[in-house]
Amino acid sequence: MEGQPQRPTGPVSMENGTVLCGEKRPPEAKETTVTEGAARIAFPSANEVFYNPVQEFNRDLTCAVITEFARIQLRAKGIQIKVPGEKDVQKVVVDLSEQEEDKAELKEGANVAPADQPQTAAVGEICEEGLRVLEGLAASGLRSIRFAGEVPGLQSVVANDASARAVDLIRHNVQLNKVAHLVRPSQADARMLMYQHQRVSERFDVIDLDPYGSPAPFLDAAVQAVSEGGLLCVTCTDMAVLAGNSGETCYSKYGAMALKSRACHEMALRIVLHSLDLRANCYQRFVVPLLSISADFYVRVFVRVFTGQAKVKASASKQALVFQCVGCGTFHLQQLGKASGASGGRVKFSAACGPPVAPECEHCGQRHQLGGPLWAEPIHDLDFVGRVLEAVSANPSRFHTSERIRGVLSVVTEELPDVPLYYTLDQLSSTIHCSTPSLLQLRSALLHAGFRVSLSHACKNAVKTDAPASVLWDIMRCWEKECPVKRERLSETSPAFRILSVEPRLQANFTIRDDANPSSRQRGLKRFQANPEANWGPRPRARPGSKTVGEAMEHRRRLLQNKRKEPAEDLAQRAARLKTFPCKRFKEGTCPLGDQCCYSHRSPTPKATAEATCTDCPQTSNQNPPGPGATAGPGVD
Repeated sequence: MEGQPQRPTGPVSMENGTVLCGEKRPPEAKETTVTEGAARIAFPSANEVFYNPVQEFNRDLTCAVITEFARIQLRAKGIQIKVPGEKDVQKVVVDLSEQEEDKAELKEGANVAPADQPQTAAVGEICEEGLRVLEGLAASGLRSIRFAGEVPGLQSVVANDASARAVDLIRHNVQLNKVAHLVRPSQADARMLMYQHQRVSERFDVIDLDPYGSPAPFLDAAVQAVSEGGLLCVTCTDMAVLAGNSGETCYSKYGAMALKSRACHEMALRIVLHSLDLRANCYQRFVVPLLSISADFYVRVFVRVFTGQAKVKASASKQALVFQCVGCGTFHLQQLGKASGASGGRVKFSAACGPPVAPECEHCGQRHQLGGPLWAEPIHDLDFVGRVLEAVSANPSRFHTSERIRGVLSVVTEELPDVPLYYTLDQLSSTIHCSTPSLLQLRSALLHAGFRVSLSHACKNAVKTDAPASVLWDIMRCWEKECPVKRERLSETSPAFRILSVEPRLQANFTIRDDANPSSRQRGLKRFQANPEANWGPRPRARPGSKTVGEAMEHRRRLLQNKRKEPAEDLAQRAARLKTFPCKRFKEGTCPLGDQCCYSHRSPTPKATAEATCTDCPQTSNQNPPGPGATAGPGVD
């Protein structure tokens, strides 16, 4: 993730006293060189430009997606792209399919002219009919330089940032990688730059937004500045907001209420897609998701933007509200609109009827929370995802994170596209306080019952199924009979007691089926990434003039990790803890209590100073008469 540093008001000195201005970079400036993909980037030692190495997976996946998007777009123009390390499979297929026609032309004496040969676009070359790319928040320019050095079929790349330091660093890195013919640095507010490219002839084919935090301020301009059928790539790192910790903040940024749920990561993806489509609808445009990924500490969506008044009318039927039980976690979706067929092949749009639930949950009797609206349609284009997966698998040496990309995209292709959200194994088991069945056992039980089931790339314990909630709880009731729960320990008002008090209507079969084990799991692919490095996660925001994080600061962070969130101590706990600390007079060796001294001496009153002194320190009057300010109370110590 490359964030947006703060924009300085003028030339500001760096840590070593030098000044960054234009393209002049003093040779004594401290730098750190990072190599990623085909790019070699120089960073200042100070934390003035944001860079996070954990986001390499994000950048690799973006390069792979834009490459396949360029292949599709340029193929319609008769242009074939050439990717380093990739075999020319498409050219062989074309030659084989046109072999008979070529033979017929040769028999007639017609020769193939050189101009009839397909035009090719290679990496690092300007393609006149290629893609125009904008990186709105470029920071160091790493992503833009990687586009220029790894993605073929590009006409130009605009690396924009509002910070003068960042733009100066972009210019330096562009010259360092010798891609000045493709990458053009720009210093402007990303929103104003996109608003200035609203005309059809000036729009960008690809817009990449990867801010530090929420991209909400940039979405309105982005949906207007992307071309017809263009690609919009958006990253959101404010997962605390999207995961339900601040529902009101999520509504103010994305126009939807987020709920605390085990499916919060997929819900975050669907909220972002809803927000994009809502903003595009204001300009008679709509979005078509290509790929939506939840990884590490962020979500990443790739959508295409189209224009069409008739298709915009169907957007209401693509959004839904979520009713989620606070007791057992059962959820139901209620679409906002309804699309039905009419006479003459027309489509009639109307308001949906609801709600789909009673005031109380039918399973545990608890109330429901209302969330959304969120995107209720498929969040992936499986055909496009298959193209990206095939390209990455055929050329694994192209990206450093190819193994992880293969694993994640393989799970994506196995997901049920028409089933929003999911349950988790631990959620179902903890609700009724029973032991957890294995993933294969639960999947086999659902398959035996005649329902579909899949995993989710957003959670390794996910159970995404088209079975109703009543079937899931019947299966868990049958599992509880094999692993009984002590009913006498359950409260009669608890969700577990109410769910288990009902006899199952379905007799579950937990015999393992061969098709219960997904293909990605059988092949042992890296589907869910472990921690990539120590102390990984979102990095501090880039700040002008800030210094490098030293070893002392890193040591302090490790000591204070997860310690700032401890609840405040009450007075009794604080007093008990303070008793382990000696008083000041004990440190000086003058406290009459000796080794029995503790921090909290009994506080004497003005009238009973003599009695308290004799009680607590009986030898004080003979050895050390109390003077002004020498009272042995906690206020002094």
